[in-house]
Amino acid sequence: MSSFLHDLSDRLESKRGEISEWMSKRRAEVPIPIYGSVDIRDSGWKIAVVDANHFPAGFNNVSKSDESTLSSLLKDHILRQNPDCKWVHLYPESHTRNPGYVENVATIKRLIIAAGFTCTVGSPELDGHGSLDGISGPLVLDGVVLEGESLLINGDSPDLIMLNNDLTEGSIPGLNTSNVSPPPHMGWHRRRKSEHYACLQEYVDQIAQMLDIDSWHLLTDWFVSEDKCLEKETCRQILASEVDEFLAKISVRYQSLGIDREPVAFIKNDRGTYGLGIMAVRSGEELLNLSNRKFKRLMYSKGGVDVENFLIQEGIPTGIKTSDDSPVEPVVYLVDGEAASWFYRINSKKGEMENLNSPSAQFLPYSEVGSKYGEHAHGWHALVAELSMLAMGKESMKQMEANN
Repeated sequence: MSSFLHDLSDRLESKRGEISEWMSKRRAEVPIPIYGSVDIRDSGWKIAVVDANHFPAGFNNVSKSDESTLSSLLKDHILRQNPDCKWVHLYPESHTRNPGYVENVATIKRLIIAAGFTCTVGSPELDGHGSLDGISGPLVLDGVVLEGESLLINGDSPDLIMLNNDLTEGSIPGLNTSNVSPPPHMGWHRRRKSEHYACLQEYVDQIAQMLDIDSWHLLTDWFVSEDKCLEKETCRQILASEVDEFLAKISVRYQSLGIDREPVAFIKNDRGTYGLGIMAVRSGEELLNLSNRKFKRLMYSKGGVDVENFLIQEGIPTGIKTSDDSPVEPVVYLVDGEAASWFYRINSKKGEMENLNSPSAQFLPYSEVGSKYGEHAHGWHALVAELSMLAMGKESMKQMEANN
């Protein structure tokens, strides 16, 4: 049972033409994201996206050998949306002290220039910094001012504003125009992880039917616990009861499939990123016995924004390990809906079921370790990643409808 999906890789490849045709039709129905990234867990019996980011912040980890593909896809996407585009302005986060993030922005700028566009970088929040220190050197910033509802860079307006800012703390003046991608309505002030999985379910069901497998093997089980004021005992007890019921259902499924392991539930902030506000539990009682310090950690989110809803998600153990038994998690970077670059998150201080996104994580590109960990990268991993981008497009469409 442990290698159930891996054993079906030949079936997946035999359906490649049919899947590609289906994917093309579905992509034409939704606004495909300019870029995105997904974290994947591969246990052998389940391969699924466990987190999907619309504002990926790890381009510094992609392989140099993938940059030409990424640039080409970026060019295709931008010119399809804006045929006259010549100048792209990159609007980043304000992580002035994070050299890894700065290097991510520098890499995106390099990809934009390689795609044939002029590229400037900056925001009103970063005005006065001049440059930021990245891993490979300083990233020069351009002067950006807000004039009315317009962003002006050196007194002029760019053809396209490319967001690399997840808007957790709310919308930003000057970005409420049609020439912004990804669209601001996909920021974390509006977006919910649970909405992504609700949209993803439909696409996974269709692909699973095509492959004649149960869609459970390609998607995590999940539910949303709403309005949880965890500082109150009654709220904690309700959440604990919900977690117990959820774990019991997964346990029944495991038993029916001969999976000999204890189910785990991940409790996540339903919005937000950077691995904040995440906790794994094996029972409701474990949740109730958490210290106040750990409860506060669960309630913590980027920018201090209040956590209201929690996504409760089935934990998937990683079956991919290094020679010294460190867990490995594939991360896929996509442009224009296509899986274009892989790297691997490796964390020797974590277990196979834990969240690997911590300061002790290492990142190695596919070009270095693909032969060790990438056996299924261009099959199952690419499939679930590209389905996730379809779901992100559907999310965006629903947000636009809600706006109107």
